[in-house]
Amino acid sequence: MDAINNFLLTLDGYLGNGTWFPLLLLGTGIFFSLYLRFPQLRFFRHAIRIVTGKYEKESFEGDTTHFQSLATALSGTIGTGNIGGVGLAIYIGGPAALFWMWATAFFGMTTKFVEVTLSHKYRDVNKEGKEGMISGGPMYYMDKKLNMKWLAVTFAIATVICTFGTGNMPQINNIAVSIESTFHVKPIITGSILSVFLALIIIGGIKRIAKVTEKIVPFMAVLYVVGALSVIFFNYQQIIPSLKTIFMNVFTGTAALGGFLGTSVAFAFNKGVNRGIYSNEAGQGSAAIAHSAAKADEPVSEGMVAILEPFIDTLLICTLTGLTIMASGVWTKKIPNTFERADMEIIQGIYERDKREDLAALREFMKDRKSDRVRSYSGEVEVVDGRLEAPKDITIIHARSFAEDVTFSKDGEGVTGTFAVEDGKLVDTSVQVKGKSLVHSAVLTAEAFKYGLFGEYGQFIVSVGLLLFAFSTVISWSYYGSRAVTYLVGEKFIMPYRIVYIGAFFSAALIDTTIVWSLAAVAIVLMAAPNLFGILMLHKDMKQSVNEYWKKFKREHPEDAQRIRVRELRKG
Repeated sequence: MDAINNFLLTLDGYLGNGTWFPLLLLGTGIFFSLYLRFPQLRFFRHAIRIVTGKYEKESFEGDTTHFQSLATALSGTIGTGNIGGVGLAIYIGGPAALFWMWATAFFGMTTKFVEVTLSHKYRDVNKEGKEGMISGGPMYYMDKKLNMKWLAVTFAIATVICTFGTGNMPQINNIAVSIESTFHVKPIITGSILSVFLALIIIGGIKRIAKVTEKIVPFMAVLYVVGALSVIFFNYQQIIPSLKTIFMNVFTGTAALGGFLGTSVAFAFNKGVNRGIYSNEAGQGSAAIAHSAAKADEPVSEGMVAILEPFIDTLLICTLTGLTIMASGVWTKKIPNTFERADMEIIQGIYERDKREDLAALREFMKDRKSDRVRSYSGEVEVVDGRLEAPKDITIIHARSFAEDVTFSKDGEGVTGTFAVEDGKLVDTSVQVKGKSLVHSAVLTAEAFKYGLFGEYGQFIVSVGLLLFAFSTVISWSYYGSRAVTYLVGEKFIMPYRIVYIGAFFSAALIDTTIVWSLAAVAIVLMAAPNLFGILMLHKDMKQSVNEYWKKFKREHPEDAQRIRVRELRKG
């Protein structure tokens, strides 16, 4: 497992951790925002009117309503990225990472508008299709408009990979970890029960999926928002300091604080942007697949509905998660927990958190496991009654923090013996290591929810919220994958895909969470890059589509068009 994780981290270093991808992602959003004159601001109120069904007609071709498409797409984006992803971003990049998530979301609103419009415009309509009459997504505009079959195939293959790497495996993994830590239910039980429910839902296709998601999304959003606000208002005196910390560290990086090793500006930028796209998927092209199924005679109208997604997903829910973590102060606190093997490192030598040079050296090592000074320990450790006795000149790091009160056990009992360590990792995987350290992902968010009005019971809101958020994400991504499979090899291979999808869902409940997140980071880039390239090539097509939409809208709804025109004149 360690070798696999290291390979994924190396690959992510080339794909996602370089500056080119965050710049491409943000740059595309900024370009279209300027080119289309900030549609995320100008069309926001109009988008709300569309999603409420004001201009909808039964005669329009499609499988879902505007609201059902929005709910399906939101269920695909509101998942572990909002709960675990924000916790991971702050844990790695510091508070400034939240700022870059905001920036990604704001400009991502325009990116979503563009990718959904183009995908809806060039979708395939097959009234005899067994899985719904509509097949859509970026692969169709790449094929039909750009005449770049190779790019469409690349995107579709990446989509199938992403269904496992972002939409499936990280979701159930975080559910299982959260349920086990909160309710003490074994992951194999959680995985088994939810696998059965998943099979019953996704076999029904897009119409059953849409009916489920339109009921789950509003309920889960309200539940989570209430829980988050209870923490924020309970710690109201920390709201302003938390906001100051976010903005003050944007261009300076975050210094070491409590259990936090500190981070650079570039690292906060990189992790904030990457976690931003993982959360709202703007630029990834996934939500465009769900929106392509909407009943709409004008693709631009469905694109406007998509503008609401990053706002709800990131600017609302992720912000609440971030403020909850910041206001509670848990992001710098060491908490008793069971150490993940991939997050634990045994270092040769004694390092201290009060020495600036030690922190700098460790921070550099944690970035890519390369350092002129820091070396992973290889050799043996001697343990007596669960406590480390020898050697004395090693440092145990877990979750990018100095581990404290470390114990070694098997089946809940402290062990005695000599255990081999290879390249910083315990060779005996049956030995469980516990202690106090920083935590991240969903565990960090659950810890923050304990500091609100509900006290210890606050963690239950996170567990239930994560269950609903993540499970609905898995449902939606199964549809994305089935559309990609349909494009690649036809509808007859959808059922085999779903069987594999359910199998991966079950197995991921038992896999190390760090490895799953590493897989997700790589998969996102493989899907987003072709989509961003494609929509940039079609920028003129997009602008023409917007102009044609408003001409038609003025003819069919002159009163509404006049009201919108007056409002824009007042603003500018």
